[in-house]
Amino acid sequence: MTPLVSFEFFPPKTEAMEQSLWQAIQRLAPLNPRFVSVTYGAGGTTRQRTHATVRRILDETGLTPAAHLTCVGASRAEVDEIARTYSHLGVKYLVALRGDIPAEGVGVHPEGYRYASELVEGLRKVDDFDLSVAAYPEVHPEAASAQDDLDALKRKIDAGATRAITNFFFDADVYLRFVDRARRAGINVPIVPGIMPVSNFAQMVKFAAANGIAVPAKFAERFAGLDDDPETRRLVAITTAAELCQKLRFNGVSEFHFYTLNRAEMTYALCHLLDVRPQPAGQAA
Repeated sequence: MTPLVSFEFFPPKTEAMEQSLWQAIQRLAPLNPRFVSVTYGAGGTTRQRTHATVRRILDETGLTPAAHLTCVGASRAEVDEIARTYSHLGVKYLVALRGDIPAEGVGVHPEGYRYASELVEGLRKVDDFDLSVAAYPEVHPEAASAQDDLDALKRKIDAGATRAITNFFFDADVYLRFVDRARRAGINVPIVPGIMPVSNFAQMVKFAAANGIAVPAKFAERFAGLDDDPETRRLVAITTAAELCQKLRFNGVSEFHFYTLNRAEMTYALCHLLDVRPQPAGQAA
């Protein structure tokens, strides 16, 4: 069976980034993703740009947008109003997150949702949204323990989340063990693996370290000597990500969420390898 896919984008800051984003969207749209999500900056710092990007996806494409919505730094009333605005626009998919605490230290609003589980519960009262939440196969950096992190995910699911989408990871066994633990804990919604095909190894290592994600030693060996060879780096990155996706598929995974970084090339290639391809004219998806 052909896997289901979804894609994540971030709202552009400049005209050049806007052009790059829409090139990526147009390239990936024929793959018929379940939805395309649009991120939300720390503390809601990209709220207007997120909203504008979601609105343009609605107006100019046939794609289903999923707006990220965080609760850090906002009251419940403010968050609920944003959700109602999306509902009135016809946006029925949301990604509900507590959100990262921004550098300037804006924390939870005294009248705000404290946790993503509370946010999910609140959004359920606004409309019958399809709600995705985050999961962390290698444990959220702020969690006291792996069990504490799993308990937090269970609370989000019990509050009404439709699915969990994982943070990116590089070892299929890490994801598979996490899913086993989640199922034993009574979490029965889809747990969709988040895949990040990244060719810049040095940048990836920094990003992974900040998120508590282990980078296998073989990665350093594969990318060694390629700092000034972007084309080969990209090919190695596709091969590495394809191995991960194929192992997951072999183990029964039937849905993938790709962190595109607003670029289409590697995500499109990975989808092709997973048999996710444009539908011929006149053929149903």
